[in-house]
Amino acid sequence: MKNSFLFSRISLIVLLSTGLMACGGHSVLSSDDDSIMNTKQIKSLIPSHVRQRDSWAHDMNEIMDTLKIEKSKENVCSIVAIVDQESNFIANPQVPGLGQKAIKEVHNRLEEKFTDKLGDKLGRAVAVYFQDVLKNQPTPNNSYLSQMKKVKTEKDLDILYRQIFDYMTKHYHVSAITGVAKFVGQDIGERMNPITTLGSMQVQVSYAQEYNRNNLNIYQLRDDLYTQYGGLYYGIHRLMLYSTDYNKPIYRFADYNSGMYSSRNAAFQQSLKKLTKMDLALDGDLLLYNKDGKPQNAKSQSEIALTKLFSENGIIITPKKLRADLKEEKEQSFENTQSYLAVQKLYQEKTGKKPPYAIMPEVIISGPKLSREYNTNWYATRVNTRYESCMRRARNLH
Repeated sequence: MKNSFLFSRISLIVLLSTGLMACGGHSVLSSDDDSIMNTKQIKSLIPSHVRQRDSWAHDMNEIMDTLKIEKSKENVCSIVAIVDQESNFIANPQVPGLGQKAIKEVHNRLEEKFTDKLGDKLGRAVAVYFQDVLKNQPTPNNSYLSQMKKVKTEKDLDILYRQIFDYMTKHYHVSAITGVAKFVGQDIGERMNPITTLGSMQVQVSYAQEYNRNNLNIYQLRDDLYTQYGGLYYGIHRLMLYSTDYNKPIYRFADYNSGMYSSRNAAFQQSLKKLTKMDLALDGDLLLYNKDGKPQNAKSQSEIALTKLFSENGIIITPKKLRADLKEEKEQSFENTQSYLAVQKLYQEKTGKKPPYAIMPEVIISGPKLSREYNTNWYATRVNTRYESCMRRARNLH
């Protein structure tokens, strides 16, 4: 199960494929086809409730040109659907009750978050200090805690956390706690900042860092993500610039929520589950991951099932090779690995059917910004409804 919290969201290691494809396998490379849309046509596909449609359409047009993404109706509507779902086309939207939700998260999950990052001993000590800073700094009458209650947007909360961690970095040395040197550092604010997905398309900061377009420092990059252009740029980059053979855009929408190739990997898990009769999660993660996105040494149930399947069917593959194959699960190249091809072949032989290429990942979405738990199917279905509405508008264009 994957959970998306205000304080934490699983970081994915993402590499671009050399052959760039859009939804359903359409090329995202520029072309001179008559179906290529201009700024005026893009504007007409943006929902009428959106303010400054001209500006949003201009930025979308420019970014798609910059990234060499074909401005087909399908591609434009995919982007429109995600932006509308994530923010209703507001660069830095207000989140109802955000201040109270943030305070609740601090009270309920603070120590857990610090111990995850800093270890049990130092984490607990720093969590106590953090609580004291919240209640008494910068002044008791205008504490960070009282300021937190008043935040309206994610950017407000983000900037407040930056101020808190800047204060802690400068003042923490006065506290005589063993291991303080591990805490104080240039990146402490970024390591501990709970705001990890930003902007109108809710892009992970780690992804934007990997594809930093202007060599910005981390604060500048965060601020850029809250702008209309910056939020669109990194969101479009994340949504469109990887290759798949999905026959429906809904699977790309699911990937946007639960991770690149989650839909393909969930289908792989489903095939594996049917072949081994093991109770496998269909979450699209074939390995176990640490909170920093790195694979754990421990074997996942999918890896154990593969070992069992290959052993029972006389397929020779070393544990090292199997692990190497699974490490490619976030790339299209996984489809060329010995493990992937062997499962496809066994499924065909034993069932007489072609294995599914993609299914909806079974992933829970939860966090303080949500009123209740949802799942990836809920998210992708909502986005797909917006996509289909956009495509109806597109078919009426002249």
